[in-house]
Amino acid sequence: MIYLELFLSFMKIGLFSIGGGYAAMPLIQAQAVDIHGWLTMTQFADLMTIAEMTPGPIAVNSATFVGIQTAGIPGALVATAGCVLPGSLIVLLLAYLYYRYRGLSYIQGVLLGLRPAVIAMIASAGLSLIILSVYGQRALPADLTAVQWIPLLIFVAALTVLRLKKPDPIKVMAAAGVAGIVLLSIF
Repeated sequence: MIYLELFLSFMKIGLFSIGGGYAAMPLIQAQAVDIHGWLTMTQFADLMTIAEMTPGPIAVNSATFVGIQTAGIPGALVATAGCVLPGSLIVLLLAYLYYRYRGLSYIQGVLLGLRPAVIAMIASAGLSLIILSVYGQRALPADLTAVQWIPLLIFVAALTVLRLKKPDPIKVMAAAGVAGIVLLSIF
């Protein structure tokens, strides 16, 4: 039964995650944390960090990690297949249709209309992770001054470096991880 739940959950994610892996983060969170309870929010945040750092698409990496966490290697295979199957079929269909009708202004209008929704989904996922990092809980607390200062400072420093210097994001993530280990073990 768990294999069917994993497959169907990640098939929904694969079907509705228009815009790529970052846009899928709220959908993965809803399925893995909210609906099924396979992961806690802290485990989800850790999973997203690992999924971003490992090679490959974030949604597929997440499906694999949730599957392993939930039902071992067979769960990973089933969840990954569920995540990849809808997108593969949709891409084949869309490639055919786009190749055939690419000159129509209607098609360009549809693509332009999807952009705001994708941006909103990415912003939602990012905001959820920021709130979890800065406040240590999933929702904004009643007392907004209850900030965890070290994660907030690491976030601000990483964001500043990324915006001003434009370095390799992997190096910034690694440096932020090391800074978190060092600073949180000292303070």
